[in-house]
Amino acid sequence: MAEKLLTIREVAELLGLNEKAVVELAEQGVISAYKVGGVYLRFQKEQVEQYWSKRKTAQHKGDGQDLYTAGERIKDFFYFYDFYILAAVLIIALLAIIAKG
Repeated sequence: MAEKLLTIREVAELLGLNEKAVVELAEQGVISAYKVGGVYLRFQKEQVEQYWSKRKTAQHKGDGQDLYTAGERIKDFFYFYDFYILAAVLIIALLAIIAKG
């Protein structure tokens, strides 16, 4: 009998991640995935469990390897907070103009 492949949702629940993170791991090649019909990703349970055990082993060893580099964190910060930074700069500039006036 053929082995049942796991869906993105099932893998996300198994690993304790969100579905987007699972897709990103699959796209990066960290977790082996299969496309069924060119659209939906499927995963073998053995490979997901193998990834999980490697991840837990790395955490226990304390190898200090982060999932994201400092550059990626800074890039994400500006990506998500660019509007607030721009708004704060504009408010400060307008307050400076009003104070001079």
